[in-house]
Amino acid sequence: MLWGMTASPILIATLAGIVLWAMTALGSAVVLVHREPSRRLLDTLLGFTAGVMLAASYWGLLAPAVELARDSGGSAWFAPTMGFLSGGLALWGLDKLLPHLHPGMADEPPEGPSTPWRRVTLLFLAVTLHHIPEGLAVGVAFGAAAVGAKATSLGAALALAAGLGLQNMPEGVAVAVSMRREGMSPRRSFLYGQATGVVEPLAAALGAAVVVLSQAAMPFALGFAAGAMIFVVIEELVPECQTCGNTDIATLGAIVGFASMMVLDIALG
Repeated sequence: MLWGMTASPILIATLAGIVLWAMTALGSAVVLVHREPSRRLLDTLLGFTAGVMLAASYWGLLAPAVELARDSGGSAWFAPTMGFLSGGLALWGLDKLLPHLHPGMADEPPEGPSTPWRRVTLLFLAVTLHHIPEGLAVGVAFGAAAVGAKATSLGAALALAAGLGLQNMPEGVAVAVSMRREGMSPRRSFLYGQATGVVEPLAAALGAAVVVLSQAAMPFALGFAAGAMIFVVIEELVPECQTCGNTDIATLGAIVGFASMMVLDIALG
């Protein structure tokens, strides 16, 4: 192992998850000083978020998963592909089972089962749900680096955490602004917005624990995190940033986000 004891990578992954949570809180704090950024800016930031998550799914998760599977002597594609499909299906299942309302589509009817829950609760659940795969991705990356798995490194795990932390800021802005539109006070909008990131340290610890305890599960686990993130991008972020006529600027934001994550991974990994 790269670190001295089994608990160390889990602890470090948890700390990385706390940083992701803090970046969500930083973005949510916008409502304390500015009621509502322009929709054009929000769509650009959501596009940026989508680009970062797409790049992170490949550079930080799928590519190492394929290399690890190949080095194990088995099929290079089977475990990563099964993990990828399982991650997407898991998020799809949660999406169907959990009532929620996407921040960028607050005028649309809620998705999932019928519920008497308030709209702010549904907004909170939607964003909390898609923070889970981000935390898992960071945890799996740190866990894989901790056990010295080929095609992984501490630098690559740090790059993934940095990229996802960077894109958590616009996510925090989007959810807090949506809470504000629902009539909540600036303070409560901030508190709810930052609280969506609470799951990230927990998910990061879980992801690290899985790969530290079972190295054979790493290709599957990396693929799982990637599939879950891709589901979030396609099902939520891309539609959200395209609904208000800001298609071009949102797409450019996605290109910049992808390039930023790619540079981080290559430079640090």
